[in-house]
Formats: sequence, C-alpha cells, structure tokens
Amino acid sequence: MKEADDISPYRYFVPPLGGVSPAERGLVWRFLFGMYPCSSTAAERPLLVQQMAVRYQVMKSKWRQSVPEAVRLRLNGTDAELEEAVRYHERRQALLQAQEQRGEVSDRLAFLQLQAQVLFERTTFDLNELQEAIRIIDKDVPRTDRDLDYFLGEGSGNLLVLRDILITYAAFHPEVSYAQGMNDLCSRFLEVLDSEVDTFWSFSCCMEKFSKDFRADGLHRKIELAAALLRELDPQLHDHLVTEGKESFTFCHRWLLLGFQREFEHGDALRLFEVLSCDHLELISQQVDRARHRERLAQTHSPADTAPAPAPRAVNAAFTFELFICATILIDHRDALLRCRDDGQLIQFTTRLQGTLDLDSILRKAEEHFYNYCKRCAWDFMNGGCQPSGNKEDFFDQLRSLFF
Repeated sequence: MKEADDISPYRYFVPPLGGVSPAERGLVWRFLFGMYPCSSTAAERPLLVQQMAVRYQVMKSKWRQSVPEAVRLRLNGTDAELEEAVRYHERRQALLQAQEQRGEVSDRLAFLQLQAQVLFERTTFDLNELQEAIRIIDKDVPRTDRDLDYFLGEGSGNLLVLRDILITYAAFHPEVSYAQGMNDLCSRFLEVLDSEVDTFWSFSCCMEKFSKDFRADGLHRKIELAAALLRELDPQLHDHLVTEGKESFTFCHRWLLLGFQREFEHGDALRLFEVLSCDHLELISQQVDRARHRERLAQTHSPADTAPAPAPRAVNAAFTFELFICATILIDHRDALLRCRDDGQLIQFTTRLQGTLDLDSILRKAEEHFYNYCKRCAWDFMNGGCQPSGNKEDFFDQLRSLFF
C-alpha cells in the first residue's frame, strides 16, 4: 500500500492533446523516462536518488581518472562567455567538493560508495574511442541551445554540466558512445530536471529506446518508413519527393533525430516530446499482431476452387505516431513541396519551418491521419476476400483498443 501523500504522474497530463503542466514537468519526466519506477513510493524515491547520485559520482570520477586531460573543456579563446562559464563551473565544483569533505558521511552513504566502487571497479575504457567521443562532445556542447535562458550568462555553466553527463554516458555505454544530436536530446532533460544526476539517469533510460536512432542504419530505416507512410497517405506528394535528383526523405533527418525540436516554439517542442515519448497512438501492439495472424489464417483456409483474392494490406506496426507527425507536416505544406525541384530547395523549405508550426493543429491532423489509416486497414480486411473463422467484430475490437 502506498502512502496517502504518494503522487501519481498521470494526474498532471493535460487533455485533450497531451503534454504536461510545465509546473509539474520535472516530476512527471522522472516517471515518464524511467528514473522513478511507477510503483515506487514517496518514501522510497529519496533513497533511490541517493543511490543514483553516489553511483553517478563514482562513474564520473572513474573516467576523469582515466582521461585527466579531458576534465577541463579546451577552448580556443574566442568565446568569452564560455571561458567565464568554465571558471565559474570549476569554482562551483570545488565548493561542492569542499562541502562534501567537511560533512559527515553516514553509514548508509559510506556503504553506497563502497558498493558503487565495487560495481565499477572492473570497468575499463577504450581510451582511443573515449577520447574521440570527448572531442566530438567538445565541439557540440558549446553550440547547444545558447539562445535559451537556461544556458545564458551564468547559466552557460550548465553547458559544462551537460558535457560531464555526455562524457559519463559515452564512457559507460561504449556500444552507443556519443553521436551528434545527443547533446540536443540531453539538454532538454537538463533544462527540465535542473539536476546533473537526475538528468544522467533519465537520459540513460531514454537512450535505451532511442539509441538506435543515432546509428546510421536506424535513422535510415526511420526515413524509409516516413517515405512509406507518406506513400500511403499522399501518393502524389510521395512520388514527387522521390523523383530523380532528390535524395529521398533525407531532408527530414533532423526532424526524426531530434523529435521536431526546432520546428515548434520551445515549450511546444517539449510538449510534443512528451507526447511522442509516452507512445501515443502507437500501432505496435499484441492486438494488431493477432489481427494480422487471423488474416493469414483466413487466406490459408480459403477453398481451393475459389479465385484468389488480392492480399489485404495489413497494419504496418512500424508506423509510429512520430511518423504520422512527420507526414502531417509534409502534407500540410504539400503546395510548397510540390514547387521544390532539388535537394537545396527542400533544405531551404525545412529551414523556413523552424519555430513556425502550430502544435495543436499538427496533433489534430496527425491523429486524423492515424484514424483514417486504421479505418482503411479495417476496410481492406473486410473487403479483401478473407473469411476469418472467428467473429469479424474481434478485428474491430482490436483496432478500437488502439484508440482508447
């Protein structure tokens, strides 16, 4: 039984188009991205945070000892604000260390530190790979969100916190390491959570789902799916965008990699990130798999003397709601896109969209495209010559479960 004052994250979601109240965003994100287990109680969470804080500090200390020359961000002297931020960050770190040394260490904290040291004692780094990751991080971090208040003035010291988080992640996740764009993803966690430790663990949980998007094959697959969905929704626009002389849908690369971070006003971009991260209206479900299985069975058991019916088009479970957002933006601007004749014009088109899109309008239209796609799939099933052995209503019940 949870305490009476325990907090459910679901009470803070804002109907009808999704998103979280900005005042409660930090708490909800800790649940949404897995830092807090949804089953945890108010009494348990401070203990979890303490354990995560100790582990993070041990992890950060370990890579700093292995690559001491990378502890300080190297600057070329042309960014005075960041130069001051480095000095401010170092003074703040020294003050925190002094406070920790003066404070008494509880038995529990001492045990957690020993436990973390044992846990990571045998961790080794490929120094060449880690140094290469740090080199790229040091190029990306100074360019991250410098127009946001959180990273302006004294707040630019937060860029150094972001750097430590990214290096620690790369050091202890060598199978992923670091790729360009992770700084933009991680920066939104740091801005919302305003905590180095909480950002590291929330970002790490998020990357369990999204790390494949930062690999060339993963992003290429997502771009292919975006093209396939547009072909379903607007064949004419699709054919125009894949004609000779255009590199297919690579101009959507940044949208899909960063979750449309630049295309909406900053607050709306955070809200959309929440909508996409909670798997809103996803087609990946056991119900859809069962419906597709019944379609195949119906085809297999149809009478031999019956003329073969055209195979019904099944629901493509790989069409995530993120792809419906992408397709909606393209369809919403189809006239401008139909006038584009080469890749250069397509890139100019995407640049002009930055910060101009209306999120509520896009969400409504994307949901409409989603529902229409599901209705079309159901219609194909009913008229594709298949006679399922079970009740046809089961198929609609399974599709309906996606909507409620």
